Order: sequence, then C-alpha cells, then structure tokens
Amino acid sequence: MNNYFLYSSLAFILSILFSMGGAGAGVALIPILNFLGLDFTVAKAVGLFAGASTTITSSVMNLKRKVLDFAFVWPIAVMMLIFAPLGAYSSKFLDEEIVKFLFMLLLFYSASMMMFGKKKPLVHAKGRTILFLIGAIVGFIAGLLGVGGGNILIPLLVLLGFEPKKVAITVSFVVPFSALGSFFTYTSYVPLDWYLLACISLAAILGGFIGNYFMHYKLDQQQIKKLMAVILYLLACKLLYHFLN
Repeated sequence: MNNYFLYSSLAFILSILFSMGGAGAGVALIPILNFLGLDFTVAKAVGLFAGASTTITSSVMNLKRKVLDFAFVWPIAVMMLIFAPLGAYSSKFLDEEIVKFLFMLLLFYSASMMMFGKKKPLVHAKGRTILFLIGAIVGFIAGLLGVGGGNILIPLLVLLGFEPKKVAITVSFVVPFSALGSFFTYTSYVPLDWYLLACISLAAILGGFIGNYFMHYKLDQQQIKKLMAVILYLLACKLLYHFLN
C-alpha cells in the first residue's frame, strides 16, 4: 500500500509539471517506476494508460471545437493506430536490455529537444506519403518503448516544416488513441495490478488537470521545459550508468 501511495504521488507531481510544459509525463514516469522496483514492461503499460487518461480529454475538446485538419490528421492517426500495437507486441520478443537502451536514447532525444530544440524547420516536406511514413515509424517506436509518441512526433513534424500549431493539435488528438492501442496490446501478455493502475491513472488525471489549469497563467514555458529536460537528462544518465556498470 505504501508503494501505491508513492507511485501515485510521483504520477501526480510529474503530471502537473509535464502538463504545464504541454507534454505527457509517461516518458519520465516509466523509468522512475522501474528504478523503484516495478517491472519495466509493467511500468510501460502503466505509463501508457496514465498518459492516455490525462490527454484523451484534449482529443475530445479538439473534436468539439472543430479545429482538427482531418486531411493532415488521418494519415498519421491511421498508421500510428496500426503500428503502435505492432511495436508493443514486438517488445515481447526483444531483450529487455535492448529496449531499455532504446528508451535511454529516447530520453536523451526528448530532453535535448526540450532544452535546445528550435522551431525553425530544416526542410519543407509535403504530401501524404511522408505523413504515412512518419505515422508508421513513430507509431512502431512509441509502441515498442511504451510511450504515447508525442515527444518524438512533435519535434520531428516541426523540423519537417509543418505548422507548429497544427502539429500540436494533431498530436494531442492522435497520441491518446495510439497509447491505448499499445496499452491493450501489453495487457495481452503482461500481468497487471489493476488497483495500482487505477490509483496511478487517477493521480495522473488530477495532476494533468491542475497542470493544464496553471498553464493558462503567465508562466515561463521555456523555464518549465528546461526543468523537464533536466529531469529527463538525469533519468537518461541513470540508465546510462546502468549500462556502463
């Protein structure tokens, strides 16, 4: 029971912070839960469900506000919904240490994008083919690593020249559903403590609500993202230390 309280408290705090920065907390929650003794694959499933629970509201709101560009959304959405569960299932056959190493690379990537990422595009990609390709690749990687994929998808689309506002709306719509697809795939072969899952998810939902509330105040988003980046760098270094020893 003490572990439930500790895990839920961490999910609550991380969800507040990462929601204030406009990101999901799963990428930080998963390695922390693993460091505290939770099985890595179980931690991925828990992080996916908690992340989806906190972001699905924004998907519904975007639908109601009719701000989605469906021509832009559907190629990414369809491919992520197909390939995220495939990535999650593939994780079953990969050595856990390999998946952890890839997760470490994701932490370094996400932290660097938050700390140093620029909004200027490197190229100006066009056409649906690139959207299908991005959705497939990001979806598979996200499912494999047990994350929603937003931390990968947003900087990648911006670097390819797509409008940042459109990208943010698209990702907020797609990620919860790809996360749930991956989560249900993990449940097919991972034993889960459903009470723990409920506690962490409720804490994450509450934390996400509070974080979104504070986000509307005049907070320095750059400072918040730098703090998030520092946390991810520390977690990445902890994993790197694990591999070097």
